[in-house]
Amino acid sequence: MARRPRFGASARLKLALSYAGFLAVAGALLLAVVWWYLLRYVPDNDQGLLGVSPNRYLLVHTFAPAAAGAMAFLLVFGLVGGWLLAGRMLAPLDRITDAARSAGNGSLSHRIGMTGRQDEFRELADTFDSMLDQLESHVDEQRRFAANASHELRTPLAISRTLLDVARKDPTRDREELLARLHAVNTRAIGLTDALLLLSRGDSGTFTREPVDLSLIAEEAAETLLPLAEQRGVTLDVTGGPARTSGSAELLLRVVTNLVQNGIVHNLPADGTVTVRTEASGGAAALCVANTGRPVPPDLVPTLTEPFRRGTERVRTDEHAGVGLGLAIVRSIVRAHGGTLTLDPGPAGGLVVTVRLPATP
Repeated sequence: MARRPRFGASARLKLALSYAGFLAVAGALLLAVVWWYLLRYVPDNDQGLLGVSPNRYLLVHTFAPAAAGAMAFLLVFGLVGGWLLAGRMLAPLDRITDAARSAGNGSLSHRIGMTGRQDEFRELADTFDSMLDQLESHVDEQRRFAANASHELRTPLAISRTLLDVARKDPTRDREELLARLHAVNTRAIGLTDALLLLSRGDSGTFTREPVDLSLIAEEAAETLLPLAEQRGVTLDVTGGPARTSGSAELLLRVVTNLVQNGIVHNLPADGTVTVRTEASGGAAALCVANTGRPVPPDLVPTLTEPFRRGTERVRTDEHAGVGLGLAIVRSIVRAHGGTLTLDPGPAGGLVVTVRLPATP
């Protein structure tokens, strides 16, 4: 396919013609002023004044060739000068066009990196570079997510196939044990699929907004997870006042449930605590979930919201192994609701997670 003409070429020609036309019009106006205020007052006769002074006929025939030459010079000078000036002015657009064409071909690593004084072109180039930075980061994140999701989905399928192959080769194998293991693997695969769908729903932001009170959602999540907390010897405490916001009650319930469940599962072996507090302050509805547990390295905290990260325990063997999408789902839903998610290591261990959403009256 033939390459499209560069933007700068056509714009450069238009600017050059505009400069030349402006100079030609300015020259014509100048000549008109000379004629109107000078030549019209010169006597129009053959001899002039006393046969000595130049007359209008002589001045016109003398002045006309010089005026035509000046007009031709102004036209050529305007074209050449306008072409050079336009090329110099539009040079940044050529660099921006090259960067946009590279991005359109799939290369997001190219940057304009324009230097010089801060003008409209510099601002446009800096904005374009910033957009490429965000786009490249988003694409890399999506690629990592797709690769990790493929790996995570492949694992239970491979285990199921192995179990079935073993059962087929060994008909005497315990059938109940096989069914139990297949059920566990299938349940994990379904949970992973549901988590992926929920994460996609949060990223897309396609949900109906309604008035929501985070304190009521926190109580509902705590009531649901109370048996798990009692089983693990964890004290679950819900405090605070109303924290009203607007959003999807179902998705926000998943946020609180994920945070509280993480706080219970990643806790001390015995006598642990999980504290859930809600409040409305500073124009925001805040939810804070803090738990006891082993100290969390500060450099690990920023990575906990990445998909398929499971903290210090990459693989768990109990019934609450999870799929490594809990905090990723929380971050996605909070971001879709226009809120912020903050993770901080607890002073004596564990993690303190704070969710802030726009408050509503």
